[in-house]
Amino acid sequence: MVNIGYTLMSEQTPARQLVGNAVAAEHTGFDFAVISDHYFPWLEEMGHSPYAWSVLGAVAQATRRLPLMTYVTCPIMRYHPAVVAQKAATMGVLSEGRFTLGLGAGENLNEHVIGEGWPPADTRHRMFAEAVEIIRRLFSGDYVTYNGEFYDVDSAKLYDLPDERVPIGVAASGGRSARIAAEHADLLVVNDPMPEVVAQFQAAGGAGKPIYGQLALAYDSDAEAAEQRAHRLWRWAAAGGWKVMAELPGPVNFEAAASSVRPEDVARSVPCGAEVDAVVHAVRAFADAGFTHVALVQIGADQQQPFFEWAEKDLLPALRGL
Repeated sequence: MVNIGYTLMSEQTPARQLVGNAVAAEHTGFDFAVISDHYFPWLEEMGHSPYAWSVLGAVAQATRRLPLMTYVTCPIMRYHPAVVAQKAATMGVLSEGRFTLGLGAGENLNEHVIGEGWPPADTRHRMFAEAVEIIRRLFSGDYVTYNGEFYDVDSAKLYDLPDERVPIGVAASGGRSARIAAEHADLLVVNDPMPEVVAQFQAAGGAGKPIYGQLALAYDSDAEAAEQRAHRLWRWAAAGGWKVMAELPGPVNFEAAASSVRPEDVARSVPCGAEVDAVVHAVRAFADAGFTHVALVQIGADQQQPFFEWAEKDLLPALRGL
């Protein structure tokens, strides 16, 4: 059975509502929740981007059983990996073992704010591998001194650790990142149902480990309204693929890149309306590719409560059959 999660989409939602949405997701019966960790929204229309770690602390206190995960945090620039390790360990304590640290190599959109430029992809992968190694060492609870190509750590130690080590997930989109995930991570994160990346991860040593994906949808009783909303808020995702998206520096650039994207282009990959079968079909593609967890993104901050009602009554029962 595929575990079905809920995405706390910080780029479209105010901080206090994110906490309320997490409580509603737990009540509705979702198996887990993930949160995006951004400095900017993808598009100006989305309108929000609160600090994910403050929200996570509040969510940990407002929920009781819901597993939580960052989807995903970049530990290579905006945050030093030693600081990420401390934040994640504290979340492990506050959530009483319900937290997983999802990590990724990041996007220019969120990392350029510190004024250090945006490294090329090969450099980012080397930085990322170092960062994950530092985080794992600090999770041991021992003193860590590290002198790497990109990062130095001087006699650091985490004093507040959960009873069990915080699991680490690593996002991948190709062979190199899949190998990094297999070597360093407890689980794999892949946005789309990409069986080739799953196979590369498993062949490199990740066999048997959980695999997380994410599916955007736009629930609405009015299918046309859902399609228009999905286009207004989600057209950035059809703007040219991850190699392009990782390089764009701001919402205005995503707006320009998505200027020719039509509502029907978005609707091809985003189920729009109230058809349960469309969502089941989309989630089945993840299941067939070997995914164990799929987090759903409901597009539109003002449509969350209707989505929860529909999910509890119709969607989740149908997805439990996968």
